[in-house]
Amino acid sequence: MCNPRVIGCIAVVFFLMPIGGSAQVTSSIDTTKIKIGEQITYKIEVEADTTDLVVFPEGQTFAPLEMIESYKVDTTKLEVKLKLIKAYGLTQFDSGAYTIPRQKIVIGDKTVYTDSLKIDVYNVAVDTTKQKLYDIKPMIEVEKASSDWWKYLLIAVLVVALIAFVLYWLIWRKKPLTEEEEIALLPPYDRAKLALKKLDESDYLQKDALKDYYSELTFIIRKYLDEKVYDRALESTTDELVDRLNLLRDANQIELSNDDINNIKTILKRADLVKFAKSAPDIELAKLDRNTIDLEIDQVREALPEPSEEEKLLDQQYKEEQERKKKRRKIWLTVAASALILIGIYVGFGLKYGFKYINDTIVGDEAKELLEGEWVQSDYGIPPITISTPVVLERIASQAIDSTQHTKRTDFTYGSLEDIFNISVGTTRYNLQEGEDIDVQGAIEETIASIENNGAMNILVKQEQFITPNAAEGIKVYGTGDFPIGKKDEFTTGEYVILIFISDDESVMQKIALIWDNQDEYADQIMDRVLNSVELKQVEEE
Repeated sequence: MCNPRVIGCIAVVFFLMPIGGSAQVTSSIDTTKIKIGEQITYKIEVEADTTDLVVFPEGQTFAPLEMIESYKVDTTKLEVKLKLIKAYGLTQFDSGAYTIPRQKIVIGDKTVYTDSLKIDVYNVAVDTTKQKLYDIKPMIEVEKASSDWWKYLLIAVLVVALIAFVLYWLIWRKKPLTEEEEIALLPPYDRAKLALKKLDESDYLQKDALKDYYSELTFIIRKYLDEKVYDRALESTTDELVDRLNLLRDANQIELSNDDINNIKTILKRADLVKFAKSAPDIELAKLDRNTIDLEIDQVREALPEPSEEEKLLDQQYKEEQERKKKRRKIWLTVAASALILIGIYVGFGLKYGFKYINDTIVGDEAKELLEGEWVQSDYGIPPITISTPVVLERIASQAIDSTQHTKRTDFTYGSLEDIFNISVGTTRYNLQEGEDIDVQGAIEETIASIENNGAMNILVKQEQFITPNAAEGIKVYGTGDFPIGKKDEFTTGEYVILIFISDDESVMQKIALIWDNQDEYADQIMDRVLNSVELKQVEEE
């Protein structure tokens, strides 16, 4: 039995052949009969001039035998010539009588072809009287092989956790306050007192910087009055501010004495002279003014009326409203930042992998999931057709054919014409009479007619030779057509490919039919991958 998929060769004797009178070639094997799986050693011996370049066969050129090892060339010098010996380890895993093809050997500018010879491979004898025989096991359901989905889920969770942590750290985390922020949170009275303390720690007086000193001093009292008494104290002139204090006192809104108001007025007037008239009071007077302001701040605090319950409630509501605004701001910042991050990720992956691919990944595309999923390589029928598919094809019960040429047909399929793609593999065994041949063209026409009977229209038919990766030859019928999409009178343009192989003994026809929506790029890639995976294992009967 010869198997084109299992490539190898069993070497036989090559006859001595003259090559321009200057070189000779012989070949030999250690045996012409082996059991299945045993190894034979095949040698090629060449005598050539030392100036000749000798090229021995390499690769799987010994089909239908399989080369399992190629040994190094053994070189011996014989006076003015070289003797080269190249050995190969060969085997075969099917019983039968096999013929080794002629091998090409290049010596210098000459080419020599060896004769083809036969080798016998025998089965290993099994004593069935000592070995119990059992019925064929029924089909059992197995769990689907686990995928790596959990890895992608883990990566997604880690990315989301990282983004959440960054947003928390930048937006929601309670950040430590700066010194300025801590001071800003103090009540006006405490802030005024702290400002006076910092003024004491300054070096304005040591440097005779009275203008800066009085500017700071008057700002402290004005700021306190602005927050607690008169909300325009900072931008008012000295006279305007003093008039406002007198007005508030007369209206019984603040209990300040004339002396307190006059003290504030005196210091503010002196500060104006220092700032604008370049007056230079004594340092001790400046210190006295500072103590007077400290005292007047206390007096203003005592003079302010206690807030009513309504004012306290309004103040509490104001604080709560500020907190709500702050929280809403954080929420909007979080939403905006998350959206920008997601958009950035989407654009980045879109530019790298294509926006359609990213959209299909997010939304989910059936053909894409099948293309990127775990594929299955299986053998279908006898003799087996090896093919890789996104899913295992479903076996259809064997059918008896009402024809004198046919005996039995077995089919495996996935999908239908209305799906994105459809794959079917069939094996038909013929019972031919002497002189009969398989009607290949009739089988092609029958398949096209079957497609049309299922609703396809406008079928364009082309035909050419097809060769599998393991050198099995067949017929490829292909073309385009309009295929139904499940809705009445609605069609989509698609493609189809039909591969037909005839066994060496011309008793078995094997057929692969592929139909798909060529508008779907994933379906195109699936079918290209399926076609490139097709291999055929032919078996010859002894």
